[in-house]
Amino acid sequence: MSSPLRLGVNIDHVATIRNARGGDHPDPVRAAKLAAEAGAEGITAHLREDRRHITDEDIDRLMVEIDLPLNLEMAATEEMLAIALRHKPHAACIVPEKREERTTEGGLDAAGQFETLRPYVDWLSRANVRVSLFIEPSEAQVEAAVRLGAPVVEFHTGRYAHVDGEERAVELKRISDCAALAVKNGIEPHAGHGLTFDNVMPVAAIPQIAELNIGHFLIGEAIFTGLDASVRRMRELMDAAR
Repeated sequence: MSSPLRLGVNIDHVATIRNARGGDHPDPVRAAKLAAEAGAEGITAHLREDRRHITDEDIDRLMVEIDLPLNLEMAATEEMLAIALRHKPHAACIVPEKREERTTEGGLDAAGQFETLRPYVDWLSRANVRVSLFIEPSEAQVEAAVRLGAPVVEFHTGRYAHVDGEERAVELKRISDCAALAVKNGIEPHAGHGLTFDNVMPVAAIPQIAELNIGHFLIGEAIFTGLDASVRRMRELMDAAR
């Protein structure tokens, strides 16, 4: 029997809509609570340098007002490290970040930035924050995560989501092979980026994957069906794949 698969809901783009007009509506913390009621096992929020969506106040409130584990997505900067160490969320996922990008494009180069990342992994780990590295599904990146001592990796599924046919099959195998390699080395593999109702099941069926983190699609679908229905449908598809 396959192990249960957790769903983490990323609420960044509820904040994006709020910030487009200013004020307090829609409230990303309310969205987190609704996602929890609909079957999410965790909440993800990316505090960016430019605060384009999630704000410091949002993180303050999430830490106090939600019962689910909070996964703080963060760049490897001194500012973000200080914030993570102050709040001590359940997990911190280190991601690449560029000001000009609309969303996180591609995985972190853990192999090429090994010396830069090492102190961040060490500091967070000593604070009992579960460190995750958002990486491409490649053997070199998994091996770098092993050497860094990260307990979790999250595989970037953007390429899988944006190709089809034989290319998608090849990409799915890469994710599956790297998930197996991660587990073999004592690392828990997660996955996320670009996952939808139409493409989630093959990734969810990979037995080693322990968690999927999904945001933009669920928030977009919520415009038409409501957040409750959007999260519940994703949860049903994930369960069916297992």
